[in-house]
Amino acid sequence: MKKKILVSGGTGFIGFHISQKLIESNYLVSILSSKKPSKIRYLKKAKYIKCDVTKKKNIQKKLINNYDYVINLAGYVNHLEKKKTLSSHFNGCKNLADHFVKKKIKRFIQISSGAEYGKEKSPQNENIKCKPKSNYGRAKFLATKYLLSLGKKKKFPFTILRLYQVYGPKQDYNRFIPIAIRNSLDNKKFNTSSGEQKRDFLYIDDVVDAVRKCLINKKSKGQIFNLGCGKPIKLKTVLSVIKKICKGGQPTFGKIQLRKEENLITYPNIYKIKKILRWKPKYSFYSGLKKTIKFYEKN
Repeated sequence: MKKKILVSGGTGFIGFHISQKLIESNYLVSILSSKKPSKIRYLKKAKYIKCDVTKKKNIQKKLINNYDYVINLAGYVNHLEKKKTLSSHFNGCKNLADHFVKKKIKRFIQISSGAEYGKEKSPQNENIKCKPKSNYGRAKFLATKYLLSLGKKKKFPFTILRLYQVYGPKQDYNRFIPIAIRNSLDNKKFNTSSGEQKRDFLYIDDVVDAVRKCLINKKSKGQIFNLGCGKPIKLKTVLSVIKKICKGGQPTFGKIQLRKEENLITYPNIYKIKKILRWKPKYSFYSGLKKTIKFYEKN
């Protein structure tokens, strides 16, 4: 029988790609979201369930079927709105976990963030103490602590993936790489920071591969994994590569200030996920970027 999987937040960029690959892998996919999918991220073979995860009664009413797996990516995008960020990323996770702790699911995968570490020095590893500085990081860390508690008290089968910068086709134009690609393809001027920051970039297909390994590998149960390439790239270098491939673009450096909670250098130690799940990135930054730019050229 086909395995049933619920992807909460499956209408977003990462959720869409995960859902698409799971459908191709013969899973029965249901997508939970408070919004309808955009045309570019609509999946014909998915079942869409409109639901606000911040409301317990809504979850109980809408989630009447049983599932083998749950992947949670739900959360408010604008992290400047503190209440909505906390409510969606923490309370939403808590409500879903409370609902499924009563069910016999095989795995609950929580998509979290390296923002949980806050100002901790890179390479950041899973054993260091988290000191989140941003609203988003604090909300994700509270969700992590709740899942750890639920795992200890009720043997809840969770896995937490802490993502860094993810990029790829069909990402919204409110992220660094799509903004740079769009303006470079149009050969326009666009404001950027100093570009001296170093960040970790991971192609979306590598993220999907890691999620799939977490679903099928029993060793992922109860674990927290960093998910990235493990090699930071200076943003100036990223922009230089994008300009070269797109043959255009005029970044204006220094116009955007670094946020107070941001580190100059941020990247993960990925030894743990390599060792336990035998996962490692397949795409180089250049190859992933070329595939991404090719998509935006056509769309």
